[in-house]
Amino acid sequence: MSSENKGSDKLELIAQRSFSNYAEMYKIVDFLNRTLKEKQIIFGLTKDKNGNMTISIYET
Repeated sequence: MSSENKGSDKLELIAQRSFSNYAEMYKIVDFLNRTLKEKQIIFGLTKDKNGNMTISIYET
């Protein structure tokens, strides 16, 4: 890694969407992360205390 790129490993949030609980959503997020890793796109998934889920899309 060159010194120019050092420290540029931050994730940039592209989009975020919340929705009702979907128990197997983690499988979709895992599939997308494995498939799009080389495109430098990362998906995140969070679940709040009420059971709502939020999917986040990041660019590296």
